[in-house]
Amino acid sequence: MPVTSVAVPRGHSLRLTAAAAAELCRQAAVAGTPGLMHIDLLVGGCEPWTIRLRPGHLAGTPIARGDGITLHAPADQLDLLTGLQLDYRGDLSGGAFLVRPGAGVYTCACGAAFRLETSRGTTRQ
Repeated sequence: MPVTSVAVPRGHSLRLTAAAAAELCRQAAVAGTPGLMHIDLLVGGCEPWTIRLRPGHLAGTPIARGDGITLHAPADQLDLLTGLQLDYRGDLSGGAFLVRPGAGVYTCACGAAFRLETSRGTTRQ
């Protein structure tokens, strides 16, 4: 099935590193959904939000595109995902997707869980 081009809405974007885009492409192809992946946030873990990645387009809005992959997210989570950077690190022991910290983003040591701080210093849920 050919992948159609889908525009990422203006103002909503999650940044993908080249390593993350390559691994997302690999996982999507292995799952039989080339070029399509889905990200959503689960409540809980070591910080308020934990990322979950799944192959395919499971509904939602495209939030990132890069190197042949389109990443979709639930519409009600776009504000939480906007501005984050998704990275991938792998070695002989395995690999993992990581949320890279930025302004107002604090990550757990595991790299997959994070919290957002508002300008007033409170955690955004």
